[in-house]
Amino acid sequence: MKLGQWIGLIAIVLSLYILWQIREVLLLVFAAVVLATTLNRLAKRFQRSGMKRGFAVLLSVAIFFAGIVGFFWLIVPPFAQQFQELTYRVPQGFGRFNSWLDGLRTRIPTELIPYIPDLNSLIQQAQPIANRVLGNSFAFVSGSLEIVLKVLLVLVLTGMTLANPVAYRKVFVRLFPSFYRRRVEGILDQCEVSLGGWVIGALIAMGVVGLMSVIGLSILGVKAALALGVLAGFLNLIPNLGPTLSVVPAMAIALLDEPWKAVAVLILYFFIQQIESNFITPIVMAHQVSLLPAVTLISQLFFVTFFGFLGLFLALPLTVVAKIWVQEVLIKDVLDQWGDNHRKETEFVMVSESPEVDDYWTAGSPDIKKERPIDHDILQKED
Repeated sequence: MKLGQWIGLIAIVLSLYILWQIREVLLLVFAAVVLATTLNRLAKRFQRSGMKRGFAVLLSVAIFFAGIVGFFWLIVPPFAQQFQELTYRVPQGFGRFNSWLDGLRTRIPTELIPYIPDLNSLIQQAQPIANRVLGNSFAFVSGSLEIVLKVLLVLVLTGMTLANPVAYRKVFVRLFPSFYRRRVEGILDQCEVSLGGWVIGALIAMGVVGLMSVIGLSILGVKAALALGVLAGFLNLIPNLGPTLSVVPAMAIALLDEPWKAVAVLILYFFIQQIESNFITPIVMAHQVSLLPAVTLISQLFFVTFFGFLGLFLALPLTVVAKIWVQEVLIKDVLDQWGDNHRKETEFVMVSESPEVDDYWTAGSPDIKKERPIDHDILQKED
């Protein structure tokens, strides 16, 4: 390769390495862009009703923070009360279980007694694990602090982008060649529409899952049914993993009343998840975003492998945006045009009916092949 080609290759490799090192920052920026796009679309709806831009943005931000405050107001107090009760009910349950094992030893043959587990020995075996967990409490606190800082960073970037989205959009568009900037503007418009559709679809799925969870838990008589239903709806934002996480606190709280309730909650959440994954999400997302279920699952595996939990949380919006860029740039602007260029290059005349024209093309250069482009002006001159 030439020197310029080597320099270009090294520049590409260094760029990819730098992007890989700052991938988490890029994900946080993308999260801010998604949030800013959602709030901006909401502000535009308010503007259509005659509201000024500043008041529309303030109202959108106020609705967003009201939703966050309402979420924690519904979740935190009931959970704090129930898990405080759980802290002293669990030792009582261990005591009852140990008494039941002691009574069982008196009623079974002596040959089977060694096979009955000893709860005290199990607790002693679990003690190192508990100490290790407590020893990692500082790491948990520092990790929680890091999460808080990342959330604050996303909120700050969202506010800065929402204040003047046109300026940031122009900066991004100017990164492309001048002849392609109008095309990038159109692609960004499609991304904005698709992200808005994804948000609407996600809100619909969250609402349906939360409502079904509240109704089912209320029928079973589980405490804090409203808080558990809201949590189940929110965790539905995380595909596949979210519903699994939401069943843990519900089963723990149901276990405070009766063991059978915990099993009933597990069955309830299983059916809700089946309805959500097989009917609600495919119908809603296919209508709003047109994402195939297999593509959704593969994207989740890809992003969680390379970007961790944050990649899993942002898997669907990342897939929506990536789909548009691949479809518009790679397929339409590269692959489809590639075929057109190939057809243009093959428009040659292989055999000429006029020997004069053939002599015209091959004169002075006997090695020239008889493949040449059709030039109607020359053919008219020769005729």
